[in-house]
Amino acid sequence: MYDDLKGKAAVITGGSRGLGKAVAERFAREGISVVVDYHSDKAGADQAVRDIRAIGGNAVAAQADISTEEGVRSLLDASIANFGRLDIWVNNAGVENQVPTHEMSLENWNTVIGVNLTGVFLGSKYALEYFLGRGVPGNIINMSSVHEIIPWPTFAHYAASKGGVGMFTKSIAMEYASRNIRINAIGPGAMNTPINAEKFSDPKALKQTTDMIPMKRIGDPEDAAAAAAWLASAESKYVTGITLYVDGGMTLYPSFQDGKG
Repeated sequence: MYDDLKGKAAVITGGSRGLGKAVAERFAREGISVVVDYHSDKAGADQAVRDIRAIGGNAVAAQADISTEEGVRSLLDASIANFGRLDIWVNNAGVENQVPTHEMSLENWNTVIGVNLTGVFLGSKYALEYFLGRGVPGNIINMSSVHEIIPWPTFAHYAASKGGVGMFTKSIAMEYASRNIRINAIGPGAMNTPINAEKFSDPKALKQTTDMIPMKRIGDPEDAAAAAAWLASAESKYVTGITLYVDGGMTLYPSFQDGKG
């Protein structure tokens, strides 16, 4: 528990399920009031809010298309209207789909880039405007991926978006470090989330994935949420511009284990 987080307010994009919901619940346990953003999963967002309130937390659901300025601005407005402030912005929302690059449509490319990268830019832009306009400290956390640095054939649009998130995070962290605004990213590896549920229900597919992880298991959403809580807290007050990989060692070139290669 991080006492300095009590009484703060956060926006979490894509907070209705998976990693976003886990971050929202962990933040609520830390005493942070949360705007749970969703695009189409209203039922999931409403359930997330109920779950947070059941543990004594404070949360509201808000619908937005975070690839648009209007959508992102509405989330900032929701935080101010409901909690009177904004302290932390988590750019978590993301989409992915598998398609060979030569078969990928421009619409498909633009959709993934629009949510995964443009959404991160817009969320950061409006959070920065708020922090700077009021002269208050700020914290932005971007949900990246191990595919920020690991190539992923047939997911080129996704990998490109996450590579962009990594360099965007570093660039703006440097830009605003002297303004008391910290910006970091989290790079999850294979996680036990709804988007992976079908894949990991197949024992063969699960083993194929865990064989690529030195710790030999997939992660839980709470692992990423714990990283987010630390990055949001004063415990990490001298940390900015990093991607914190929460991946069981997936980025450590596990094929070289046991001296292979």
